Amino acid sequence: MKAIVQSGYGAPEDVLKLADVDTPAVGEQEVLVSVRASSANPWDWHFVRGEPVLMRPAGIGGIRNPKFPISGGDLSGTVAQVGAGVTGYAPGDHVYGFGHGAFAEYVAVPQGRLGRKPTNLTFEQAAAVPLGAVTAIQGLRAGGLKAGQRVLVIGASGGVGTFAVQIAKHHGAEVTGVCSTANLDLVRHLGADTVIDYSEGDIFTGSDRYDLVFQLGGTYAPGAVRKVLTPRGILIQSYGDGNRWVGPLGNIVKAKVLSLFVGQTLKSFTAEVDTKSLDEITELVEAGQLIPVIDRTYPLAQAPEAVQLVEQGRPAGKITITVTADE
Repeated sequence: MKAIVQSGYGAPEDVLKLADVDTPAVGEQEVLVSVRASSANPWDWHFVRGEPVLMRPAGIGGIRNPKFPISGGDLSGTVAQVGAGVTGYAPGDHVYGFGHGAFAEYVAVPQGRLGRKPTNLTFEQAAAVPLGAVTAIQGLRAGGLKAGQRVLVIGASGGVGTFAVQIAKHHGAEVTGVCSTANLDLVRHLGADTVIDYSEGDIFTGSDRYDLVFQLGGTYAPGAVRKVLTPRGILIQSYGDGNRWVGPLGNIVKAKVLSLFVGQTLKSFTAEVDTKSLDEITELVEAGQLIPVIDRTYPLAQAPEAVQLVEQGRPAGKITITVTADE
């Protein structure tokens, strides 16, 4: 099969190449998916760069070489084969989810990381959903989202933020989105009640206070963010920006320490794509309550360029990658 193979750590255009490799074997609890489309996430460029460096042994792989030689995570496609212990999926089923090695014509995915593809989305649209939407719905839930709350989404025009705005509005929150000048209209269109342009100055100097702040980008310190929280407000950090050696670890530690001395809750969050969350998202999508925002689409051979653009923070929503054309 054809796949985007990573030769080492470095810039996407230097270490990611299209190559012919063996089709993966399928484990007992795995599903072999014929990938129709994928999408690029910040998750991908962190793996490609091997950053934060100190996390390489823990999650990214070895000190010098990546643990997963084929890049990509988000996917949508058709079930080609199932392992002996798999239930609920059969060849020909349309699925979407998350699995290491999705920038390839085939990928073996644990069945617990797949869900039924929304019937009203194309494969390209569906591939834009899994990690972004799951992060949004799990992160907001971790923050105790309730109807009537005031919610601030920092990074509202990104791959997670576009879903977070919609989900928070669906649950009855009053939503304020923070984004760049170019994406103000997009975030309004997604349902935000108020939109703040971060380029116009310090976003934490106003008088507005929020019950929940969902921080999806930037390097804002938790001490700055808590200024706009209510006395019992919650900050959920879910981003990877920061020093190349330790990433956001500094702000994560600061948040934990601050939480010991203030009435607010400041904590980090990492999503876990699972079937239950994907099925919940599918229901929202098919009900017309959630739509993916796609900036642009590339063919598989240009996946390195897609990862590079995500690293630069340029897309509005997601960049999708067509792996095999619709039949």
